[in-house]
Amino acid sequence: MAAPGALLRQCPLLLPQNRHGTAYEGFLTAQGRDFHIRILLPMDCQLKNARIECSWHLKKILHGYQHIVKQRLHNSPDLVSFLVELKTIMEIALKNTPELHIPRPPEYYSCLVRDIEILGWNKVAYVDSGLSTVKMKAEDSCGRQHLITLKLNAKYPTDPPDCLVDFPVQFAVSWMPQNSLIDIYNQFLAALESLKEFWDAMDEIDGNTWVLEPENPPRSATTRRIAVGSNVSVTVEVDPRHPTMLPECYFLGADHVVNPLRIKLNNNMHLWDPEISLLQNLKDILEIDFPSRAVLEKSDFTKECGICYAYRLDGATPDHVCDEPRCGQPFHQACLAEWLQGLPSSRQSFNVIFGECPYCNK
Repeated sequence: MAAPGALLRQCPLLLPQNRHGTAYEGFLTAQGRDFHIRILLPMDCQLKNARIECSWHLKKILHGYQHIVKQRLHNSPDLVSFLVELKTIMEIALKNTPELHIPRPPEYYSCLVRDIEILGWNKVAYVDSGLSTVKMKAEDSCGRQHLITLKLNAKYPTDPPDCLVDFPVQFAVSWMPQNSLIDIYNQFLAALESLKEFWDAMDEIDGNTWVLEPENPPRSATTRRIAVGSNVSVTVEVDPRHPTMLPECYFLGADHVVNPLRIKLNNNMHLWDPEISLLQNLKDILEIDFPSRAVLEKSDFTKECGICYAYRLDGATPDHVCDEPRCGQPFHQACLAEWLQGLPSSRQSFNVIFGECPYCNK
């Protein structure tokens, strides 16, 4: 699974299509041009077994580079690393490929301009100079701003445009050759309203708690890691189709702190009330008040790793905590694993390493 922040930085137009992190769709940019791509991972997220689907244009550009792409799939440590290398391959391939431009017929331009005028230029946020990319803007009933990016091919309107949206669910356009941009726009508006309750729930969490991860979450993000206390947090994964139901909850912190929270969750989950907000339900079920943004700062919860003395390491935050109540020092998983593997006194059972805390020696 790709780290959301790192993926967003490297490929801002490529978005996850499901909550398991096994499907990604969108565009990769090379030489200032966007190319549609879809990446499907198996459930174990092994890159070597991934399936890559792309437009015929990109397929033709990468012809002769397939062996390099396959090799990088097998050897890259994660999806973000592979995509960085794939973009480099695309850059090289584009420099060595004659321009593959299909001239668009005059009817294409007259049809597109007519469709934009029917839609209304006030709903258009961007049109590129070649009239092949259109971004439309919309506001949902709660005043949230949204964009939809359309990539049109030369056969428009016979063929539908590729659509890219910042949604937590797949957005499939229903299209007939007689349809136009306004039909996509209306389907976009309907989809926005269907996700209203989900975004209401996430906005309430973002506005009233300290969210540790993700930073600046996109509208497609379905998880939030919320600070509960010093070195204690809960990650909630909300189902965008059923946002008022009990979400998946994962606790991070020392056992003596998180075990009582797990017990409360198990004992009180029958009290979950879909008629009240998700955040209020979490407070009632866990019998806690989340730290207030008005009283505390985010820095009160973002304690550095006790080994590397950094908070973020390759996008990861310290999420392993010493169980000694008087210590409670957090560590990055990678730092802690490297530290324990280097200790002569540590022991390993299957995939679990046991050893002394590098901070308090317990």
